[in-house]
Amino acid sequence: MRPLLFAVLFGLLAPAAAHADANMAANRDCFSSTQWRGWSAPGDGDTLYLRVGLNDVYAVGLTPGTHLHRFGDQFLVNQIRGSTQICSPIDLDLTLNDPHGGIVRALVATSLRKLTPAEVEAIAPHDRPS
Repeated sequence: MRPLLFAVLFGLLAPAAAHADANMAANRDCFSSTQWRGWSAPGDGDTLYLRVGLNDVYAVGLTPGTHLHRFGDQFLVNQIRGSTQICSPIDLDLTLNDPHGGIVRALVATSLRKLTPAEVEAIAPHDRPS
């Protein structure tokens, strides 16, 4: 009797879970890594701003205590592993490199969120990603 009860409950709950997963995927703000145009690391250095396309800006939370600051001779690299779609922090494999291609340090993304136009406007002009 118990196996039958579990089978019935699983049959009822599985479609609801699949529907919730589909809705979450549809509501995520994803972008292609080929659309990434610039970046900045203002303030406390535990957040990156990524310019995507012409008008979008994404905030990338970094491991607390990263204290990243952008210097003119360093650039940010994302290693692509599989799809070029970036939908979550796990899709980012970031390193800060020097002009000679050497890795200065690896960065661990903990969050990824598309900013609203009002949030982008609230960023100080000198802190906005170019």
